[in-house]
Amino acid sequence: MADAAIPPAGPEKLSWQYPPTFWFANGAELFERAAFYGMFITIFRYLTISVGFSDVEAGWITGTFAASLYFLPTFMGIMADKIGFKQALTLAFALLTVGYGLLGAYQAKSTAVIALGVIVVGGAIVKPVISGTVAKCSDSINRARAMSIFYMVVNIGSFLGKSVAAPLNEFFGLDKINFYAAAMAFCALILIVFFYRNPDAAGTGKTVRQALLGLVKVLGNVRFGVMILIIGGFWAIQGQLYASMPSYIERLLGVGYKPEWLANINPLVVVLLVVPITHLVRNFKPANAIGIGLAIIPFTALVVALGPVVTKLTGESINLWIVTLHPLVLVFIVGIAFQGVAECFLSPKWLEFASKQAPPGEVGLYLGYSHLTTFFAWLFGFVLAGYLLAGYCPDPKTLRPEVRHDWRLATDPGYRFALDNQLFGEVAAGAPVSAALQAAFAGHDLELPPEVQLEEDHPEGRWAVKTTDTWAIKLDGETKYQIKRVSYNVNDLPRDLVAQLEAEDHPKVLIEPAEGRQRAKLVEYVVISSRQRPRAEMPPVPAVYDRAHYLWYAFTLVGIVAFLALLVFKYVTDAFDARAAQARE
Repeated sequence: MADAAIPPAGPEKLSWQYPPTFWFANGAELFERAAFYGMFITIFRYLTISVGFSDVEAGWITGTFAASLYFLPTFMGIMADKIGFKQALTLAFALLTVGYGLLGAYQAKSTAVIALGVIVVGGAIVKPVISGTVAKCSDSINRARAMSIFYMVVNIGSFLGKSVAAPLNEFFGLDKINFYAAAMAFCALILIVFFYRNPDAAGTGKTVRQALLGLVKVLGNVRFGVMILIIGGFWAIQGQLYASMPSYIERLLGVGYKPEWLANINPLVVVLLVVPITHLVRNFKPANAIGIGLAIIPFTALVVALGPVVTKLTGESINLWIVTLHPLVLVFIVGIAFQGVAECFLSPKWLEFASKQAPPGEVGLYLGYSHLTTFFAWLFGFVLAGYLLAGYCPDPKTLRPEVRHDWRLATDPGYRFALDNQLFGEVAAGAPVSAALQAAFAGHDLELPPEVQLEEDHPEGRWAVKTTDTWAIKLDGETKYQIKRVSYNVNDLPRDLVAQLEAEDHPKVLIEPAEGRQRAKLVEYVVISSRQRPRAEMPPVPAVYDRAHYLWYAFTLVGIVAFLALLVFKYVTDAFDARAAQARE
């Protein structure tokens, strides 16, 4: 049985009354956005830390994943029109539940790629069907209000997803976030299966051939195609909220700084300012308002790049009366807030520009393909982020043991040292601390009383990259030190590289044969003290990170190029239009 999509005939008037399916569809969207953004804000770190991809590999994978989510919806919408919205959404949320669950359950490269592929298909179905439901469950006079509700729900879901991701990451580890996402997708599936009704019968819609011809037609519009690429530079910088920023913060400052919450500053600023800014520029030409956004966006990355300079001027903390922040966190707050302001100038006017490029009767076609800006931006932005992180802000597991030791001292206030490989066998629960372990502690000015024992301990590790065992050294009934077995996935290592790591006395490498390939983990035993050192007592990060901020100079350059390209575009198109006007006269 289908819900009535449009109220009975009669005088049209504004109303908040919509069919039940409208509200259930928005509820499902809320769950889906919470699932996606909870996973997406952590995906780069999950792929590098838990699964074992390099930064460059993770950049290509996440870039392709994110870009696909903005290319496939048109074609998934065609399928949904054929089989019906309810059936399409049931399939979509079933795929998302399985995909997120698979992503969290198995930390293997092939499994991660398959899981992300499943999530892409499910997500690409959801995008056009939910928005289509909102459109079909509202009449012409109430459609703007219905879309505003939908937009609000999307932002609430985004905010909640990233907010929940922070504590899940800190207390349970990166893989658990994917189980949270699977649970959210399953809640959406329940709503769809039991409460959602098709707003109308399955339609005929477009064919794939028609969609492809539409894509060719849109990109054949030179002005529109060039602007898609220019605007892509803007969104490539915005995309660093999910690509570079979380890894950058954790590699320079350590865990606990909640990059997931910092990313929420952007939607918060947009929600607060988009209406007044849109009103302010209501009479601007689209290209001029877009130009303001493109003029602002390079400075958002430049502010972050100046983080080391601010740190030298202010020290390791800045007191802002009600809160004390590390300078790097403060520059991110400022930079992300200005990103939100820039978005308020650009986004509404970009849609206006797209609609004005469309020939009569094809506005919907052009607006539908306006999201290609994000397709190009995230593919380019994530891939570039992978190379820049690898070059200037490397993954700690790629560092030599002594450098990783210095990195931990600089980023974890509880860390003291890592055991040498030959001491691994000295760690056993219920056994006295051996003379060798006693000597290792003493070598780092940590004295232990005689006959103290190691006890099993299972707290959620601060370095939860992959902690499987924890032992406690207790004095007077309280834990004074912990020894944690930490392993980093480095799947599919070539045999010659494994031999090289072992020859260089790299931390222990465990080899697990799997279907003829080498799968390995770098294993370390780290000693954590219950006494947390003040930030002032912690050394600077190793010299290998001295140029980490160059990453943001690179994205500043991307923004400058996009802005200059817009100026050239505007000059050329204005000159062309002037000549065309003269010719008509």
